[in-house]
Amino acid sequence: MFGVDSSELAVVAILALIFIGPKDLPRVMRTVGYWIGRVRGMARHFTSGIENMIREAELEEMEKKWREENERIMSAHPPEASYPEPGQPDEMPPVASSEPSEEELPPEKRPLP
Repeated sequence: MFGVDSSELAVVAILALIFIGPKDLPRVMRTVGYWIGRVRGMARHFTSGIENMIREAELEEMEKKWREENERIMSAHPPEASYPEPGQPDEMPPVASSEPSEEELPPEKRPLP
């Protein structure tokens, strides 16, 4: 995490044993562990706060896009317009015949009377 090698950690442990002494070393290690836990807890709380702020900003952005899309759809399909009743079939458009009638043919293609 901090780039501390095992040999460096051993040197620090030996120096702590020499300068603090074997009698007070467990109490000092407990105190150091307590404060490291507190610092990690504060860092975790800070990180979660930042993540919540980012999540809220993304949510606001998504809500803004949703509102704009909803306004676009509502302007294209106003609620006052007449729409078919739900559950009722729509009217079918007239079916076009496959053969053109005589009136639609050009004069040179019309049959002789």
